[in-house]
Amino acid sequence: MSETGPVGGLGDAAQPGTGEVTATVIVRAPAPRVFAAFLDWERQSDWIPFTKVRVVEGDGGEGSLIEAVTAFGPAVVRDEMRVVRVDAPYELRVVHCGKVLRGPGSMRCTAMGGDRTQVVMHEWFHLPGGAAGKLAWPVLWPGSKMGFKGALKKFGRLVEEGKLP
Repeated sequence: MSETGPVGGLGDAAQPGTGEVTATVIVRAPAPRVFAAFLDWERQSDWIPFTKVRVVEGDGGEGSLIEAVTAFGPAVVRDEMRVVRVDAPYELRVVHCGKVLRGPGSMRCTAMGGDRTQVVMHEWFHLPGGAAGKLAWPVLWPGSKMGFKGALKKFGRLVEEGKLP
């Protein structure tokens, strides 16, 4: 993502929004394996609750369009992400470019001693609903943070158990 302007025609979606969520986990596996597991887009459905992920365009690398559909009862949220940078095994950047979820996101892997990897996911969402969305964010943020962290912990367990990639 460009720090100074929009990425590849993605307009304001490429710019950080006011809703910010970060989660970190240490995975007992080497960074290349952790990174490869994360890029296995369809398998993200194994660790992100109520969500089906698929590659819509491309091969899953830079320029690809990824779709994640989360359904919980009658509520359905469709998240479209454009992959804007893949720097394996260190960093992946996407831009959420759908109608509801918009904003940049990143996943970074940092190799540590003993074949451990620190994974940091960071998302900056544009909040829907204008002023009402900004007022609701402090109430919604803790749940978003817990969900994000829980999914990332499950991802780490699956990698450590050899179930991913």
